[in-house]
Amino acid sequence: MSSNAEDLSTQIADAPTAAPVADPAEKSMTIIVTKGSLDWAYPPFILGTTAAAMGVPVTMFFTFDGLPLLLKKLDLKLTAAGNPAMKMPMMGGHMGLPNLLTAIPGVDAACSKMMKNLMNKKGVASIEDLRELAIDAEVRMIACQMTMDLFEYSLDDMIEGPELGGAATYIECATKSDINLFI
Repeated sequence: MSSNAEDLSTQIADAPTAAPVADPAEKSMTIIVTKGSLDWAYPPFILGTTAAAMGVPVTMFFTFDGLPLLLKKLDLKLTAAGNPAMKMPMMGGHMGLPNLLTAIPGVDAACSKMMKNLMNKKGVASIEDLRELAIDAEVRMIACQMTMDLFEYSLDDMIEGPELGGAATYIECATKSDINLFI
């Protein structure tokens, strides 16, 4: 064994068995939320609220297709087309939906209903609940001003809590953040 390998082996053997816990005051997270479908709404809210629960300051920047996640009334649909990895538990197994079937009218609505029912059955929190949790956990939510103007939304259309900001607002947060996610 080479001396470098022996040194590395010794360092690994001497390392503490438990991972060190980071000081939450030293860490922060930003998330750019770019998608507003049912399946893409969960990752930013789950990651953001989990980090906030761990004491990590979180900023979520909602832009383009992600902005509607801040609307008072959500009408989330599943994006079954082009997602061969999404296999639903059915008939004792897991079945995927061929892309061709998603072109049939009503299939996306049926898939959305099936997914919502499955999530409800399994006790998965709704996006509405996760948004409320994010507000309670003091997650900073920024609605992209340019996207608001582009799609003619106002803060009256949005839930209570988000602030308006642009790319510069996000970049100011991101450059100071330890974790930056694009979802």
